Amino acid sequence: MLFSIMRFTSRAAWTAVALATAIGLRAAPARAQTRIVGDSVHAAKTLFTWRDAALAGGFTVLTVAMFPIDQSVARRLQNPNTQANRFFKNASTDVQYMASPGSIIIGVGMYGVGKLGHWRNVADLGLHGTEAVVLASAITAIVKDAAGRARPYVSVDTNAHDFRFGRGFGNGGFQSFPSGHSTAAFAAASVVTSESQRWWPHETWLVAPVMYGGASLVALSRMYNNKHWASDVVLGAGIGTFSGIKVVRYTHGHPHNFIDRALLGLNVAPAPGGASLGFTITR
Repeated sequence: MLFSIMRFTSRAAWTAVALATAIGLRAAPARAQTRIVGDSVHAAKTLFTWRDAALAGGFTVLTVAMFPIDQSVARRLQNPNTQANRFFKNASTDVQYMASPGSIIIGVGMYGVGKLGHWRNVADLGLHGTEAVVLASAITAIVKDAAGRARPYVSVDTNAHDFRFGRGFGNGGFQSFPSGHSTAAFAAASVVTSESQRWWPHETWLVAPVMYGGASLVALSRMYNNKHWASDVVLGAGIGTFSGIKVVRYTHGHPHNFIDRALLGLNVAPAPGGASLGFTITR
């Protein structure tokens, strides 16, 4: 049953990415009419709002709330009865590829397809998704190296709160906090949700649950495979979500930022015997 749910949701997540791409193509002619919905993660000039503080506070509180139950959750997930399903174990590994390297491959791929097909919104989604994943992953790498927390497979039977500053540098067994896969998955989910809200605001109710549901499966799979504690994946989800929202809000609030001008201004066109590249620094 769990395997079926995981397989169904992972397929649904890929479907949501395809749906977001289709929405971007459909919305391309109306690009100039950027809509502002609610707090607007799209065109607002204000990079940080009170909702951001509430979101950050919520993830912080939830992360801290997980600390007392980290060890018990890990033990339950590593129970022989839980681990007996070979198909579920394989599926949990497959789901992780959605986040790493899947999020980067999909982002770069969408950017390339968008540029080749002259589909601005598809290239926009691919570029901003990749930016968010890179930003969130960089933050996560710094924190996990500095925190030096032991992974569950290192200390599940001894101490779930085994932190030591700087121990994570060069030592994968002590890079548990936060989860990098969760960070990448939630960064991609937040970008797709935010961009689709700009294209097709009335369909966010469909895109958001599917994207964040797929990201949640990635986080759960990391716990199931004994790579991360519950608090690790919660903090990773927070960093990813926050990074995705910030990237989309900043880029659409500052459309002349250097990265967008350089990469979205790059034109690729077929030419005899190959392809030609054109570059413009204005949008």
